[in-house]
Amino acid sequence: MVSEVGLGCWQLGGTDWGNIDEKLAFDILAAAVDSGVNFLDTADVYGNGRSETLIGRFLKQRRERIFIATKLGRTAALYPDRYTEAGVTAATEASLKRLGVEALDLTQLHCVPTEVMRQGGIFEWLRKLQRQGKIKHFGASVESMDEALLCLEQEGLVSLQIIFNLFRQKPIDTLFPKAKKKGVAIIVRLPLASGLLSGKLTKETRFPKEDHRTYNRDGRYFNVGETFAGLPYDKAVELADALKPLVPPGLTMPQMAQRWILDFDAVTVVIPGASRPGQVKENVSVSDLSPLGAGLHEKLKEYYRQRVSGLIRGPY
Repeated sequence: MVSEVGLGCWQLGGTDWGNIDEKLAFDILAAAVDSGVNFLDTADVYGNGRSETLIGRFLKQRRERIFIATKLGRTAALYPDRYTEAGVTAATEASLKRLGVEALDLTQLHCVPTEVMRQGGIFEWLRKLQRQGKIKHFGASVESMDEALLCLEQEGLVSLQIIFNLFRQKPIDTLFPKAKKKGVAIIVRLPLASGLLSGKLTKETRFPKEDHRTYNRDGRYFNVGETFAGLPYDKAVELADALKPLVPPGLTMPQMAQRWILDFDAVTVVIPGASRPGQVKENVSVSDLSPLGAGLHEKLKEYYRQRVSGLIRGPY
């Protein structure tokens, strides 16, 4: 059993979301666990292993049982066309060492090229690692619903990590019923669309040059969907502002956006990131909120259909 609000740890790499020093990283992790979070999501490529290393050091300080989900497949040793069994095994063993654990709770393919997954060999390598006791479970983090459906056919797959938020509602009809039928967990990343659904960003907002919200907003370095949900930034700010009148009294905009996600019973855990401890506590509070009403859900569905769906760029 895992908390339905986890913590995404991309930012702990200290690169693609701006600098986060070690003290702040530990404060964020502590705030999460102290608030009842027991699911942390990371990857070997975040800060070239820094995120995993910090989590590994943090785990030594805590007695709680914390479920660690990591990912492999985007380091230069493998991506985009150097996937081998030896390489996948080496990546797994490196994560084990950085995290300081005997077996990985969950290993996820990290946005591996579609053709590599279609060939199927990489899943057999994961099954072998599972038989060897190096990983307990395996899943896949994907960019598109076509990739998600492809992975659902793989025997032993326990989870799919997807982008799902008010700007990206396609999974509701294309994926959720099939995932529920197969008993596959859904892990939701980017619930706030890179901060857009915090309601605090403006067209004048500037980000550090090393922040992906500066260098990847048009998909220059990786899938544009990972940055602002694939929407052009200025237009996305306008779309986020248009949601503000729909926020119920007593809720913040990020609370509404994340409660909306948790209202779908196909969703297992949502993994918002956080750049300060206070953000963690606000995110976790969403789990205790009442579901949004049917009327608001219908308004948010129409908002997406009429104003957003045609503007999304990148694989979806």
